[in-house]
Amino acid sequence: MRIGVVTFPGSLDDVDAARAVRLAGGEAVSLWHGDDDLHGVDAVVLPGGFSYGDYLRCGAIARFAPVMTSLVAQAGRGMPVLGICNGFQILCESHLLPGALIRNDHRRFGCLDQRLRIENNRTAWTSAYDEGAELTIVLKNGEGAYVADEATLDRLEGERRVVARYLDNPNGSQRAIAGVTNEAGNVVGLMPHPEHAVEDLCGPGTDGLGFFTSALKALASG
Repeated sequence: MRIGVVTFPGSLDDVDAARAVRLAGGEAVSLWHGDDDLHGVDAVVLPGGFSYGDYLRCGAIARFAPVMTSLVAQAGRGMPVLGICNGFQILCESHLLPGALIRNDHRRFGCLDQRLRIENNRTAWTSAYDEGAELTIVLKNGEGAYVADEATLDRLEGERRVVARYLDNPNGSQRAIAGVTNEAGNVVGLMPHPEHAVEDLCGPGTDGLGFFTSALKALASG
């Protein structure tokens, strides 16, 4: 299965995401922000970083990149899409996911090994986990606080679209939300970085690998 990894000006985790795809058993395909052709990939990862320097708002310019026109269309047809950190911000700015990511409540950039709980294992990116599984995954962000109006938060909770929740709340996210999904479950935004937890040699272990094996399983089951 071919999983595309988009590089924007300012992306810094695209190489890590591609490595995670390969370790999971997939073929990583590099995609360029200025190219509107997805080159026949089966799924897409929007990696972390600082796309377009985070000018205006994080992800606000990236949403207008040519690659996003094709990605939004394909996501609407069911293609699995994972947005990690800055990628999550881009998905929210593109209205593929509700809510927004704002400045951490402590007003500092945070970098730590973060504990999470999987709340929804029925998405294209979380089926490898048991519901309620607790993971340790790298978290690094300055604008990682998830916010939405109360009606949206209630809807996400009621429809079980909260994908992952912090076991503590390191950045002030409403309801300790670390990731959400769309109604179909094919688009997932996650603030922590699973691509940094895919092998024992580097990072806090392999708890993040399941996000990538989940996508390959979803694609194989068709």
